[in-house]
Amino acid sequence: MSKKVQAVYLWWHKPVIDQELLQSLPNLKVIANSGVGMDHLDLKLVASFGVKMANAPRAVSSSTADTGMALLLASARSLVEGYHIAISSRMEYCEADFLGVEVTGATLGIIGMGRIGYKIALRAKAFEMNILYHNRTRRKEQEEQAVGAAYCKKMDGLLQQADFVMVVVSLTPQTHKLIGKRELELMKPTATLINISRGGVIDQEALVTALQSGVIRAAALDVTYPEPLPRDHALLKLKNVIITPHLGIKTHKATYMITEEAVENILAALNDLPIPSEVLPS
Repeated sequence: MSKKVQAVYLWWHKPVIDQELLQSLPNLKVIANSGVGMDHLDLKLVASFGVKMANAPRAVSSSTADTGMALLLASARSLVEGYHIAISSRMEYCEADFLGVEVTGATLGIIGMGRIGYKIALRAKAFEMNILYHNRTRRKEQEEQAVGAAYCKKMDGLLQQADFVMVVVSLTPQTHKLIGKRELELMKPTATLINISRGGVIDQEALVTALQSGVIRAAALDVTYPEPLPRDHALLKLKNVIITPHLGIKTHKATYMITEEAVENILAALNDLPIPSEVLPS
């Protein structure tokens, strides 16, 4: 069947796209990914075979933004710890000093103000949060005004001011370990770090140290490296961390929309039409 294959639809990084596979599919025209992140693909290698690539940014932005806000709220109000207290066989009453942190009026710093980052800002505005953002390119003034967001040209300023820092960037060589020891130490000791991008964007060893020593208050992670973490990993032993198993896009509606968007990209490529969500090698 190899000569008949003209398109590959990647679902959760499967099948693995390597040189051997590309060489075995001489008539391959397009690879469509089920999601936004393309860090599992060697874009230059794929392009060298004359194969086009596409992702699905429109389908996943709302569900991923929802996950980011859910993690922020769960961490702020200690929902996971509170659940375990509530179901404990020893539960008689909740301690009076079991206190969370206020979200209303707090400052949210968004690192990466693309499609998902902007939808997070829309949600944060409804919670009456003050919004800062750092991005490679500044948003249009009317877009900033619509969500009440202030642009931070340098990430350091955002880290120093934010009560919650949400990381929403693609994993590239430039963003690998974007948040490390120095960046964590710039954050407030009362701040929470939320990552819904890729695990490799954060230096996990530095994060463990920061959480253990009180450099920051807490972290909420939908992504780690590897996934899942080894069962003896230090992050799994900390009470001031919430970890979810990469739930970002996992809703019934988003899964359906991802497939629709992928099919749209594939059909465009096979008919030599512009690909709506084409991704070019940088």
